[in-house]
Amino acid sequence: MKSLSYLNKYFVKYKWRFLLGIVFIAVSNYFGVQMPLYLKTTIDDLMKGNAVTNVESALLLSLKLGGLYMFFSLCSGFFLFLMRQTIIVMSRLIEYDLKNEIFDQYQKLDFLFYKKNKTGDLMNRISEDVGQVRMYLGPGIMYTLNLIVLFILVILEMVKISPTLTLYVLLPLPFMSFMIYKVSSKMNQLSREVQKEQSLMSTLVQETFSGIRVVKAYSKEKEVHHKFTSSSNSYKKKSMALIIVNALFMPTIVFLIGLSTILTIYIGGLKSYDHSISLGGILAFIFFVNKLTWPFASIGWVTSIIQRASASQTRINEFLSLQPQITNPSKESFKLHGEIEFDNVSLTYENSGIEALQNISFKIYEGETLAVIGKTGSGKSSIIHLLMRQLDPTNGQILIDGQPLTRLNLDEFREQSGIVTQDVFLFSDTISNNIKFGMKYNSTSQDELEKAAKQAHVHHNIIEFPDGYETILGERGVNLSGGQKQRVSIARALIRNPKLLILDDCLSAVDTETEEIILENLKDKIIRRTSLIVSHRISTIRNADRIIVIDEGKLIEEGTHEELLSKNGTYYEMYMRQLNEEND
Repeated sequence: MKSLSYLNKYFVKYKWRFLLGIVFIAVSNYFGVQMPLYLKTTIDDLMKGNAVTNVESALLLSLKLGGLYMFFSLCSGFFLFLMRQTIIVMSRLIEYDLKNEIFDQYQKLDFLFYKKNKTGDLMNRISEDVGQVRMYLGPGIMYTLNLIVLFILVILEMVKISPTLTLYVLLPLPFMSFMIYKVSSKMNQLSREVQKEQSLMSTLVQETFSGIRVVKAYSKEKEVHHKFTSSSNSYKKKSMALIIVNALFMPTIVFLIGLSTILTIYIGGLKSYDHSISLGGILAFIFFVNKLTWPFASIGWVTSIIQRASASQTRINEFLSLQPQITNPSKESFKLHGEIEFDNVSLTYENSGIEALQNISFKIYEGETLAVIGKTGSGKSSIIHLLMRQLDPTNGQILIDGQPLTRLNLDEFREQSGIVTQDVFLFSDTISNNIKFGMKYNSTSQDELEKAAKQAHVHHNIIEFPDGYETILGERGVNLSGGQKQRVSIARALIRNPKLLILDDCLSAVDTETEEIILENLKDKIIRRTSLIVSHRISTIRNADRIIVIDEGKLIEEGTHEELLSKNGTYYEMYMRQLNEEND
């Protein structure tokens, strides 16, 4: 329960709902307890012959008994409704707050965190784990409070009628709670196995749908079908095992209810001979036993809920206690001019120990275009991660307009930058909204939208769709080609008119003709702002003001396109190799 104490702040926030819920529980159970007591009084009067003297009085008694019983039932039901409207709604409100708190934490955590953790596990924190906690906040607390209040009210009335019979009748109830707990535990174990298998089956289906082109291209339909059938059979087998255990649940309850009822009738009948209990008292006991049955049966279920909620909240607490390694150090306003300097920068990745960059130093002047080229894995993308401060260097420092990047208002620096990443990501939204995602305030005109799309050479593709800019994209922009996705991503960066433009190998999926058109369109944009272009294709970067060549994390060559060719070094070899590939 220690981990669940984190939720106390939410109980304080919704204290009036919680307190009202307790009041409604008490009132609902009070009316519920009055029904057997009224029935006891009526039966006892009938047995004494005081209540009915003729047919008319019998009819009046029946109407009175039925009316009052209905009144008590309606009152109990009404306050039961109010109880659920306070406590269950409270649990939903806390669930909403907790999910928002977790999502805010997702937003705060940095690049390294997401490199270390799996997406599925992160999704479970905000879905499955929060769902388990909500069950504790709602049904768990509600049924626990209901049992406490009902137990006190019922036991007081049962002891008044017969203390000895009360003791005998309650004997099977703790045993019933234990049995329900064992059955519930087994059910929970099997439920987790079923959910796990369902998750595996869903993953298999999702991967098959996403990679259906590859499946068909390699004629692997039979193999994929075999995998799905195997997973489906495993799911069916585990589900059937759960059904068998689930079938034991109600029979266990019914059996122990019957045992308590038999004890009530048998021992109550024996005690009625010496007039220590009346027939009405025995009947009231039977009603009381039935009222206590479900609350006691719920003990095992609630215990299981608390166990699962505690485990889930522990995972949530661990997640919420994490602190991002990179935070915004300043709230001061910052205007970016565009001078960038890497001063003896080195980077070693914490999780793998790979030394991505070694003592890199270079400077980009305001309005200048610097290109970075190198083989795959040479450290090009690491430079961008450092520049956007997704990572901090192991050694050295990065200066922006002469100030250390670690002291700048990071939010404003990023808002004045535009980046097109190597791994293009588009949202399942309209093309228009995907491009306007680059704007801080969503007040972009259609002319600005089309201008950015034209500069990225994607406008003519967009207008060919029946819905044009309002075309809804599939998951990760699946209904666009690789080149179209890259160009939409370029338009997203251009529309915000950034002071610093970063292009991370963003033309790799377009042909050389389209590349030439895009670069020509970008020429005016690039001239007026500081730009960093990362690529493995020389055709993309040869018109840059300066080019640096990276190899195994080291800066090995620097100069203009012509200067680097004249050195006959690594850049020259790359140029000749790519030229030969184009000619072939």
